[in-house]
Amino acid sequence: MSSSTTVFVSGASGFIAQTLVKQLIEKGYKVVGTVRSNEKGDSLKENLKAAKLQSENFTYEIVKDIAVKGAFDDALKKHPEVTVFLHTASPFHFNVTDIEKELLTPAVEGTNNALQAIKTHGPQIKRVVVTSSYAAVGRFADLADPSIPATEESWNPITWEQSLSNPLAGYVGSKKFAEKAAWDFVEKEKPNFTLSVINPVYVFGPQAFEIKNKSQLNTSSEIINGLLNSKPDSKFDNLTGYFIDVRDVAKAHIVAFEKDSIQGQRLILAESPFSTQSILDLIRKDFPQLDSQLPKGDPSQADAWKKAESKIENEKTRELLGFKFIDFKKSIDDSVAQIIG
Repeated sequence: MSSSTTVFVSGASGFIAQTLVKQLIEKGYKVVGTVRSNEKGDSLKENLKAAKLQSENFTYEIVKDIAVKGAFDDALKKHPEVTVFLHTASPFHFNVTDIEKELLTPAVEGTNNALQAIKTHGPQIKRVVVTSSYAAVGRFADLADPSIPATEESWNPITWEQSLSNPLAGYVGSKKFAEKAAWDFVEKEKPNFTLSVINPVYVFGPQAFEIKNKSQLNTSSEIINGLLNSKPDSKFDNLTGYFIDVRDVAKAHIVAFEKDSIQGQRLILAESPFSTQSILDLIRKDFPQLDSQLPKGDPSQADAWKKAESKIENEKTRELLGFKFIDFKKSIDDSVAQIIG
């Protein structure tokens, strides 16, 4: 791919997408992003400019609702220069009243709308990368089973019916069924483009740009922020899972469209397991000035993930990508330094 390539990024103001846009501009690509409002688009452009990057290489189009039929049609008609489409936009919030209407259907429709628009109005687009989630791959939350490894071939066994039981199940289902829709589309429609899918676990790491509003961090960063805002006697849920750094998630999207060997592949982005307790222990060790303000928790529970999580085996992904992931210590330390800075 040459630097004159124009890359389309849906949901450009999201946590992962902002780092992705930043890295694309740094690499000399031109970027067309979709955002839900002029305010979000202008803010992203200003942030690129403030970071001394070529903000003139970033333009945006408004797509208020990705689930509306034809949502991406106008944006693609206006930009015949686009040859790569990175679909990061997806509904993600837990304060829902109707799970099917607010999470499941929009995620599936949003993916179908993007791919249909590419097939109809973007015949010149050759590579598509969809941001899915480990939630689509592995046994998650109540379904987690340490005896069953998760690989690039695994699918979460959750059904549409089970997805309706609570918002977390709804989120998990939305990721699985949206990704299924993408692979089904390619199989049935035989479009001009190749598809690859990125499945990240919990995403930590610093925000792409200086944080203006610390009260509104993304869900994964909120785990770290929540600990930093707690008091010595605060209680917290010892969440367990695997982590990946946001800078690696962005980089993987770029490598995924640049490399021929990744076309048609699913990638599981996971570096290592963690627990809320292990995050807390690391912060207290690496930021001794915060030690007296933070809870101690129960350090014996730092490895609670061993009993609670399916083992992720993503050697194939690491080999295909060909770069080393940022480790837990650097990811958490960089996140904390930015939040308290």
